[in-house]
Amino acid sequence: MASNYYGSQVVKKQLAKYRQMSEAELRAQAVKGRREQFSLRLQRATGQAAKPDQFGKARKNIARLKTVQRAARAAAATGVKK
Repeated sequence: MASNYYGSQVVKKQLAKYRQMSEAELRAQAVKGRREQFSLRLQRATGQAAKPDQFGKARKNIARLKTVQRAARAAAATGVKK
């Protein structure tokens, strides 16, 4: 699978934005992502499925948020500032 340069740039910008957020903002974004994922599943179950790639994007976005949250908690535990 060939990498998509534009896609990787978008992901890097998104990660930078997530790293600037507070813990509460990250938690709110994760809830928003899970709601989006649930909505997509519901649409698929009722036969109104949007674009199939949205399922993977939602899942990966939630994973990115959780990764940034975990890194922030680990940094806080060791006393490292952002």
